[in-house]
Amino acid sequence: MNLSMTKPSTTRPWPIRLGATVGACLLLSITACSEDTQHQAKGLLESEGTKDPYLVQYLVGGSDFLSIHGSTFDKDDNYYAGSVMGQSIHKIDTTTGESTVFVGPPQGMADDLEFGPDGTLVWTSILTGKVHARRPNGEIFVVADNLPGINSIAFGKNGRLFVTQVLWGDALWELDLKGIKEPRKVIENMGHLNGFDFDKDGYLYGPLLFKGKAVRVDVDSGELTTLATGFKIPVAANLDSNDNLYVADTALGRMVRVDIKTGEKTLVATVEPGIDNLAINSKDELFITNMNDNAVYQIHTRTGNTRKVVSSELSVPGGLDVYSDELGNETILLADLFTYSTVDGNSGEVVDMKRALRDTFELPMSVNIQGDNVVTTSWFTNAVEIYDRNSHEILATYHNFKQPVDAVIINEDEVLVAEPGSGSLLVVSGDHGEERKTLLENMPGLAALRPGSDDDTVYISDVINGQLLEVDVDDGDITVIAEGLDKPEGFDVAPDGSIVLAEVGKQRVVRINVKTGELSEIARNLAIGLAPAESTPAVYIQTGVAVSDAGNIYISSDLNTALYKITPQ
Repeated sequence: MNLSMTKPSTTRPWPIRLGATVGACLLLSITACSEDTQHQAKGLLESEGTKDPYLVQYLVGGSDFLSIHGSTFDKDDNYYAGSVMGQSIHKIDTTTGESTVFVGPPQGMADDLEFGPDGTLVWTSILTGKVHARRPNGEIFVVADNLPGINSIAFGKNGRLFVTQVLWGDALWELDLKGIKEPRKVIENMGHLNGFDFDKDGYLYGPLLFKGKAVRVDVDSGELTTLATGFKIPVAANLDSNDNLYVADTALGRMVRVDIKTGEKTLVATVEPGIDNLAINSKDELFITNMNDNAVYQIHTRTGNTRKVVSSELSVPGGLDVYSDELGNETILLADLFTYSTVDGNSGEVVDMKRALRDTFELPMSVNIQGDNVVTTSWFTNAVEIYDRNSHEILATYHNFKQPVDAVIINEDEVLVAEPGSGSLLVVSGDHGEERKTLLENMPGLAALRPGSDDDTVYISDVINGQLLEVDVDDGDITVIAEGLDKPEGFDVAPDGSIVLAEVGKQRVVRINVKTGELSEIARNLAIGLAPAESTPAVYIQTGVAVSDAGNIYISSDLNTALYKITPQ
C-alpha cells in the first residue's frame, strides 16, 4: 500500500537565516540580557542540558487569549470577554488592551456572558452544554446543564434570565438563577437565535443565524416578529440607551443599525468577516469581537471608524506541517481553527488562505502535507478535508466522524482517520468517505498521525497511554516505539529519521530514536499543554510539530496562541 507521504524536498542546503522576529535574548544560556529584555522574552528557553544546542524563538508572537467570542460590560463599564477554546473569561482594559484572567479554565469557557442586576456574571459554555454563574463574592456555580449548543444569554426585565441553543440545538429558554423553577422553553425551531438583547419594554431582539433576519420576540407568549431582513449571517444584536438596535453581520463584516419601530437599516461600519459578538457600554460606545483575528475593536457609530483594542496573528493554533521550495524557503501550513493559513518560516508572516465565515471550509485542527496534497481534520466540525497544496483548492470533504483529530492518505482512494470519539483508527474510502473499516479500536487517546518508516506504516501518538506507536496499515500490527511519555501530542519525522515530539505533560519537545526508543530533550518550558474541556478529545488542541528539510522545528503554542521556531545551531 503506497502512502504517498513524501514531502517536497529542497535541492540544496538552506542557510540558517534569522528573521526580523529574532530577539536579543533568543538563547538565554549564552546571551546576557537586561531585566527588561528578559521580561519581553518570557517563554524563550535555555538550551542547557539538551543533547544539542538549539536556538528557540517566537516566530509568531502570541496573545493572552485563545480566540475571543462573547463580551459584556459591568455597571462600571469594565469590559469582559470570553474564550471558548481557552476556557476562560478575561477582563480587558479597552484603552490599553491589557488584560487579566477573571475566571480561568475549565469553568471559564464562555461563548456569551452578561452581568445581572445584582452583579452576578452568567455565561454559556457551548462545548459542555452548561450555564455557569459567578456571584460578586467569587462563588461559581452551575445554573443549568444538558443544553447542547448553549450559546447566547441576556437578562430581561426584573432580572429574568434567557439563553438560546444554536448549531446543536435551536431553542430559547428562560432559566431561574436561584434554581427553584425548572427551565422554561419559550420557543424552538426559529432559525437559531444568536446574541440578543432586551429593549426598555421587555421585548427580545436578536438575529436568526440561518434565516438572515433580525427579529423581535415576546418572551411571555413566544410570538416572533420579523423586524429586518437582507443579512447574510447575522450573529449578534445589542441595543443602546436610546433603543437603537445594532446588528453584526459576520459573513459580510458589517455593523448595521436597525430602527426597531420601522425596521429601517443603516450601515454603521465595515470590518473583516468574523465578528462574533458586540457589547455597548453606558456611554453608548460599541465594541465587537472578531474570532478570526482574536481581536476586540471599538467602532465609532457615527463615522464608522474602527480602533483596535487588542488582536493577534493567530487565534487557535493547532496542527501544522512544513514544506521547502527549490531555494530552501520554508512555508508552514497551519490549522488555526477559524483560518487555514500559511506562515513564512523566515519572517513569520501569516496569510489566511481560508477564513471562517468568508470562505466555505471545515474548520481545521490538524495538517498533514503529502506531496501536492494536504489533509486537514477537525473534531470541531467532525470532518476531514483534502486540499491542493499549491492552489489551496478543496479536493474532497468527508463528514460524520466522531471527533476526528488527524488523518493521512494511505492510498489513492483511502484515508486513515484517527477518531478518538469512537476510540477507532478508521480506513475511509468511497466518493464521500461513506465506506469505513475499523483498523484498530479501544484507543480513545489517539492524538496525531504521520507517515511511518516505510510505505505501509504510520506513526501514531497516544496522549492517554503515553505512547508513540508504529502501525501497519494493512493488518493493524502495532510496534511500540516509545512509552512512558507524558501526554505526547503532535510530532514529525526529522530528516535523519528520528521523531521530534511534543510531550505536553512536561511542556517540552523531545527527539526519539525510532530504533532504540532513546529520548533526548530539545527544548523545555514551552507554553503548550492546555487541558481538554469536558466532552472533548484528550488531545483537545493538538500541539503541532513540523520539522523542515533543514532541520528547523516549528511548534504551535496553545497556551500563548503563538508559533515557536527552534533552529539547530
